[in-house]
Amino acid sequence: MVVLGVLPLRGLKVGMRILNLVIGLGFAGYAYYLAFVFEGGTYRIFFQALILPIAMIVTTVKAVVERSNAKNAPQQPVTPYTPHAPYNPNAPQAPYNPNAAAPQAAFNPNAPQAGQSGQPVAPQGAVPNQPGAPAQPVADNPYAQPQPPQQPAG
Repeated sequence: MVVLGVLPLRGLKVGMRILNLVIGLGFAGYAYYLAFVFEGGTYRIFFQALILPIAMIVTTVKAVVERSNAKNAPQQPVTPYTPHAPYNPNAPQAPYNPNAAAPQAAFNPNAPQAGQSGQPVAPQGAVPNQPGAPAQPVADNPYAQPQPPQQPAG
């Protein structure tokens, strides 16, 4: 752990290096104490004491390997979103940006506005020009039900 903390490994953050050094020096100091200073007859070594250094070594090696793999991986270009492009599942996607504004169509003052073209304006939510379906009157009441088609008497 001391060696991993001292070596200039790319991808290892400063905090992880310091933690490796502190824990490695602590275990090395305790090993020195048990080997040269301790004068008792016997002592026990619990396997739980080995979990922390093993976990730190695994974490350090994993961080270094991931960093080197990320640097060696080729960067894929990110294409911006185009609203009417066909779907391509293999195309790289732009990262999500919640602060980006939605694309707006440019305002054209000469374009006919709703109700100005001489054609009746369909009510909101109505589907215009459905073939085979008779026109239904829609009341201003949002809860109004469409009228059933009239059956010929006979």
